Amino acid sequence: MADVAIKSIPHDRDGVANRSRVLDRFRRGDRFFFYLTRTAALLVLALLFAIVASLAYGAWPALSHFGLNFFISQSWDANAEEFGALATIYGTLVTSLIAMLIAVPVGLGIAIFLTELCPQFLRRPIGTAVELLAGIPSIIYGIWGFFVFAPFLQQTLQPFLISLFGPVPVLNAVFAGPPYGLGTLTAGLILAIMVLPFVASVSRDVFETVPPVMKEAAYGLGCTTWEVVRGVVIPHTRAGLVGGVMLALGRALGETMAVTFVIGNAKQISASILQPGTTISATIALEYAEASEGLYRSSLVGLGLILFIISFIVLAAARLMLARLNKLGG
Repeated sequence: MADVAIKSIPHDRDGVANRSRVLDRFRRGDRFFFYLTRTAALLVLALLFAIVASLAYGAWPALSHFGLNFFISQSWDANAEEFGALATIYGTLVTSLIAMLIAVPVGLGIAIFLTELCPQFLRRPIGTAVELLAGIPSIIYGIWGFFVFAPFLQQTLQPFLISLFGPVPVLNAVFAGPPYGLGTLTAGLILAIMVLPFVASVSRDVFETVPPVMKEAAYGLGCTTWEVVRGVVIPHTRAGLVGGVMLALGRALGETMAVTFVIGNAKQISASILQPGTTISATIALEYAEASEGLYRSSLVGLGLILFIISFIVLAAARLMLARLNKLGG
C-alpha cells in the first residue's frame, strides 16, 4: 500500500502541473482578448478624434477670417471670397425635418402593422420589400427624383398646395409658388422615402422583442390593439425606437447625391419649402473638387465640421431624452 501511495505522488504532481498550464493558457487567452477588444474600442475614439482634428484644422482659416459671420451669413460668392453657411445649415435642417415628420409615423405604422395586424403570409413579402428600399443606392433615388418625381410634383402636388394654402396667413408663405418641381419639399420627400426603411425595420425588430405574455395579459384585460401598442409595446421598446429614429436622422442629415439632384442648389433662404435650396452635403459634393486652395476650400471643410457638430448635438439630445424617459418610466 505504501508503494502504491508513493507511486501516486508524481502522478498527482503531474496532474496539478497540467492543470496549472491549462489555467495559464486560459489566462493568457483572456488577457489577449481583453487587450484586443480594448484596442478596437480605443481605435474608434482615435478615429473620431482624428476626424474632428482634421476638420477643425482645415476649417480654421475660414473660421478665423469670417468669425461668427460664417454661421449667420447666407452669402456664398467664390469670386469675391465671401462665404456664409447659414443657407446650407437651414436647408439641411429643414429637409431632414420634413423627412422625419413623414418617415417616423409612416415607419412606425408599418412596423405596428407587420407585428400586430398583418396576416402571417404577408409579413415576409412586405418586410422584404421594406428592407429592399434600404438597399437602393442613393444615386438611383436622385435620378428617379429628378426625372420622375419632381415633374410629377410640379404638375400635381405643388399647384394643389399653392392653391390650398394661398388664402391662409403664414402658410401661404410656406407654400408660395411658382411650382418648380425641384426644391426643399421635393428633397424632404425623397429623404423620407430613403430613411423610411430604417425606421420601419428597426421598429419592427424591436417590437418583436416584446414578450408575448405581456401583450397577452393586456389583451386579457380587455385592451384594444392600439392600447396594447401604446401602453405595452412602445414603452418596452422606446430605447430601440429612439435608436432607429436617430439612425434615420443621421442618414437624412448626411445624404448627398439624392438631395443634390432634386433640391435645386440655390444658396439662399426662402420661407417657401417649394423653392430651391441647398444643404451642407450637397454644397460640398458639388464644389469641393473645383474649389481653389485658401478660403474657398477651407469654407467647405468648415461646412463639414458644422455637419459633424449638428450630428453630435442631435445624438447627444437623443441620449438625454432617452435617459429622461427611462427615469420617468422607473
